[in-house]
Amino acid sequence: MIQREFGFAFGVTVIALILAAWYGYSNGGIAVALNFLLIAVVLGVMEISLSFDNAVVNASVLKNMSEKWQRRFLIWGILIAVVGMRLLFPIAIVAITAGLGFGEVTRLALNDAPRYAEYLEQSEVAISAFGGTFLLMVALNYLMDPDKDEHWLAGFERRLAGIGKLDTIQAIIAGVVLLLLTKFAVAPAEQLTALTAGFVGLLLYLAMNAVGNLFDADNMAAKAGAAGFAAFMYLEVLDASFSLDGVIGAFAVTKEVVIISAGLAIGAVFVRSLTLFLVHQGTLTQYRYLEHGAHYGILALAIIMLLSMNRNIHVPELVTGLIGVGFIILSIWSSVRANRREALQESSRA
Repeated sequence: MIQREFGFAFGVTVIALILAAWYGYSNGGIAVALNFLLIAVVLGVMEISLSFDNAVVNASVLKNMSEKWQRRFLIWGILIAVVGMRLLFPIAIVAITAGLGFGEVTRLALNDAPRYAEYLEQSEVAISAFGGTFLLMVALNYLMDPDKDEHWLAGFERRLAGIGKLDTIQAIIAGVVLLLLTKFAVAPAEQLTALTAGFVGLLLYLAMNAVGNLFDADNMAAKAGAAGFAAFMYLEVLDASFSLDGVIGAFAVTKEVVIISAGLAIGAVFVRSLTLFLVHQGTLTQYRYLEHGAHYGILALAIIMLLSMNRNIHVPELVTGLIGVGFIILSIWSSVRANRREALQESSRA
C-alpha cells in the first residue's frame, strides 16, 4: 500500500536530489553539491510541514473524484504544482507588480537570483493579500457551513454555523477583514495593490465555488468529467495559495531558483501522495475531527498571511508549519478520544 501511494513521490525525490547535487557540483564541486543537496531536503521538509493541512483538505475534495481524476491529480497536478504554481506563477506575479516583462523576469530568476528574490519580496503584499483572502474563504466556508453535522468545538462551531445561514456572509466577512487590514496595516502606497490582489483572491474563490455547485445537481454521471475538471482546478488554486508563502520563505534559505524548485517539488509530490493515502485509507472517516483541525490550521495561515501585508510583521515559516501540524495533532487526539468514548458507551449498552 505504501509503495502504491508513495512510490511516485520517492521517484521524484530521487530525481530532484540528483538534479540539486548535479547543479551544485557543476557550480562549485563536491562541497557545493552536498550543500545544495542538504538545502533541497530542508526545503522539502519545510514544504510538507506547511502543507500538511492542505493535504487533508485536498483529501476531502479528492475522495469524491473518480479514480481517473485522482491519477490526474497526482501526475498532471504535480507538473502544474511544481512548474506552474511554484515557478511560473511567482514569476507572473513579479512581472505584474514590478511592471516587467515575463521573459525578463524569467531571465532574472535563472541568471540573477538575488535580484529576482528582491522583486519577489517587493511583491509580498500582493501575494499575502491574494493567498490570505482565498484561504480565509476556504476556512470560513467550512467552519460556517450550516449543513455541517459534526462539530469539533461544539458550542463555538454551532454559533458559526448559525451565522453561516446568512447568504454570502463568508464573503462579507472576508471582504471586511481585507478592508480593515488594508486600511490600518498596509502602507498607503501599497493599499491599492493589497485591495486589488485580495479581491481577486475573493472573486476567484467565489467563481470556483460557483462552478463546483453546478455539478451538485442531478445527472452527475453525465457531468462526471466536467465535475472532475472543476474539482481538479479548485485543488490547483488551493495549492497555489499554500505554495506562495512557501516560495517566499524558501528564498530566506537560498537564492538558487533551481534548488528551490527541487526542494519544493519534493514537498509538493509528497503532499499529493499523502492526499491519496488519506483518501484510500479512509482516514477522514476514521478521524472525524481531522478536517476541522485542517481548516483551523488554514484559518491560522490565512490570518498570518493577511497580517504579513504589513512589512513589519513576519512570522517564521517554521512557526506557521507548527501551528498547522498542531491543529492536526489535536484533532486526531480528539477523534481518538471520541471514538473510544462511543465504543465504551456501546459496550455498556450491550
